Amino acid sequence: MTLTDTQTLLLAHAARNEAGSLYPLPSTLSSAAGAARSIVALAKRGLAEERAVVDAGHTARTDGDIRYGVFATAAGLAAIGVSSGADEDLVGGGVAPPPPAPAPRATKTNTVLSLLQRDDGATLADIIAATGWLPHTTRAALTGLRHKGHQIERFKHDGVTTYRIAGAA
Repeated sequence: MTLTDTQTLLLAHAARNEAGSLYPLPSTLSSAAGAARSIVALAKRGLAEERAVVDAGHTARTDGDIRYGVFATAAGLAAIGVSSGADEDLVGGGVAPPPPAPAPRATKTNTVLSLLQRDDGATLADIIAATGWLPHTTRAALTGLRHKGHQIERFKHDGVTTYRIAGAA
């Protein structure tokens, strides 16, 4: 389920406030009209719901003498990674830890970098075998890594030229 930045901001704001209310709107929103559209979209998807409120600070609209506020549902909180209690609809507490960083893409350049980060480094033949590149392409890739700021040192190991990362940008 994909949320817009505004929808995510509104649900995170609700998760931080004890009642789980989207109101009062966070000051970081650039437009109240955009927030209103996002709130309608959240309600249509079951991620927020309207309820009668007593606290004027949580009021989204009034109908006669009745005040209504918009509150995040358990599904709405789950959509942004906030766990809800077993018997509660809402959590006024903390946000779940951020998801782990995605693993680096398995590119040939990342393969070369991992070979060069080994303690004993990598020979040209090692890099060619791992990537399938021709020797001139492999040397060009090493030059490209240098241009990106990687300090690649060259040394002889058992009479064979070996490359290793000395430091990264």
